[in-house]
Amino acid sequence: MIIAIVQARMNSTRLPGKVLKNIESKPMLWHIINRLKKAKLIDKIVIATGSKSENKPILKLAEEMSIDTFTGCEQDVLDRFYQAAIKYNAKVIVRITADCPIIDPCIIDVAIKLYMQGSYDYVTNAFERTYPDGLDVEVFSFAALEISWRKAKWASEREHVTPYIHKNPNKFRLANIENKTDLSRLRWSVDEEKDLEFVRRIYKHLHKDGQIFYMEDVVRLLAEHPELKKINRAIAINEGYIKSLEGDRLVR
Repeated sequence: MIIAIVQARMNSTRLPGKVLKNIESKPMLWHIINRLKKAKLIDKIVIATGSKSENKPILKLAEEMSIDTFTGCEQDVLDRFYQAAIKYNAKVIVRITADCPIIDPCIIDVAIKLYMQGSYDYVTNAFERTYPDGLDVEVFSFAALEISWRKAKWASEREHVTPYIHKNPNKFRLANIENKTDLSRLRWSVDEEKDLEFVRRIYKHLHKDGQIFYMEDVVRLLAEHPELKKINRAIAINEGYIKSLEGDRLVR
């Protein structure tokens, strides 16, 4: 079974409660789930959140949308993924983060298809970035997840789930998908207020009830309105992971 596991929490340090911030009258997580439902190769969606009581609104939203959930370790997200994968008998995991409200189901399907056809352990579009930040997709086997769960010892490896796989290309068969045009300088994820403002403006232009828009639609919009790119251009990409490396420590 191919399961998309979405990691979501309320206690984001830079923008608390961001996963439930409204975009066009719906919570950001609602939009992410709605977009994941359009992916043809995903069998199930699971929201994996932390055990703190402040995450209960996330569980409530998932229940309202008839989406399965898992509650696990707050900081050890790798353990949370592993336990969720066991609970729902996942053979293949698609990792999605809840700060990506423009995630594209077509790109997800491309990554899954490559994984299935190529006998890989792990497929992503984020090794050599050619897609906008915020369209990141990771597809990996339960076996690779289990090895990571057993072997990963650094805090950054436990918090960000897949770094152990990245660091060990000799142990895993890895593949990267690339876009025809390098769009890696574009930032479409939500970590700060400016990011949220940018995404709200994109949705204001493109959102239609009962439909979703895709990467190409956003690219065309930005070509017509280049001023939109200035809203969050000053924010560094992957800042959270970089900070976790700066304060990294052995935890196991």
